[in-house]
Amino acid sequence: MNKPIAVIAGEPNSISSEIIFKSWKLRSNYNHRPFFVIGSYNLLFKQNKKLKFKIKFKKINNNFKISQLKGPELPIYDIQYKQKKPYEKISSKSNKYIFKCFDVALKLVKEKKICGLINCPVAKEFLFKNNHQGITEFLSTKINMKGNEVMLIFNKKLSVSPITTHIPLSDVPKKINLIKIIKKVKTINIFYNNVLGKKPKFAILGLNPHNFTPLKNSKEKLIIKNAINALSKLKINVKGPISPDTSFMMEKKNNFDVIIGMYHDQVLTPFKALFNFDAINITLGLPFLRVSPDHGVAENIMGKNVANPDSLIESIKFFNKI
Repeated sequence: MNKPIAVIAGEPNSISSEIIFKSWKLRSNYNHRPFFVIGSYNLLFKQNKKLKFKIKFKKINNNFKISQLKGPELPIYDIQYKQKKPYEKISSKSNKYIFKCFDVALKLVKEKKICGLINCPVAKEFLFKNNHQGITEFLSTKINMKGNEVMLIFNKKLSVSPITTHIPLSDVPKKINLIKIIKKVKTINIFYNNVLGKKPKFAILGLNPHNFTPLKNSKEKLIIKNAINALSKLKINVKGPISPDTSFMMEKKNNFDVIIGMYHDQVLTPFKALFNFDAINITLGLPFLRVSPDHGVAENIMGKNVANPDSLIESIKFFNKI
């Protein structure tokens, strides 16, 4: 059966609804599995009217059939949420609503009614505060698989993955260890082999500028080199440690599939400079596939009808590869 995708509406006061509407209107331009939105029917209706998209909606529930997801009406799994205006200032007011949307999506995953989920952007600083680093960690904790999660920022030409995610730079050295590097690279390698049908070529970066290894206790000497040696023995194609400042230049010469960084911005900053919206955020290591657009809530342009839906469209299209 061609199981559908559940798209979680995300932060209500953001560009989430706009990119959903644009993706729906453009759906005839790309091949996709059936998808539906988990979110507030009434609020999406108000936002649709505000943005002048003139999209028609229909409500579905837990007992939906695939036939209900076809046709010109956007299917909405209604999660009640009260908000007078189409858009308001982002706050913690929407937290319970967003968590309820995730609960419904995870229930549908457990019941094997969907092939996976896409979540539109959320404001992590309001939603999680200090409880979770991001959606990746939230989901792994939610299903009691903390430590298995892997963040992969995917593009068919080049992908990146940080060993540590949304943590202060001062905490990064303490969070890097041999087992974590090996485990994350193995997870990505399995994903490329089993889902994409490809044996990937990895570049693993050092932590310090220019891999400054004269330091007696450098992470490059004590951990990263040992991880690379262990992965090589497992017949995984790895190269490194590579100096971070030249890594993306070396990619053109070596045709890497994945660059593994030690912290978030070490790989995300150059990656976004290269690919802009042509990327998606995939969570690996869980018993289901979670994907999201690789951008934030963009509160500064919400309701202005100028948001780019490309990353959400790429997220939807990605499920065709499964």
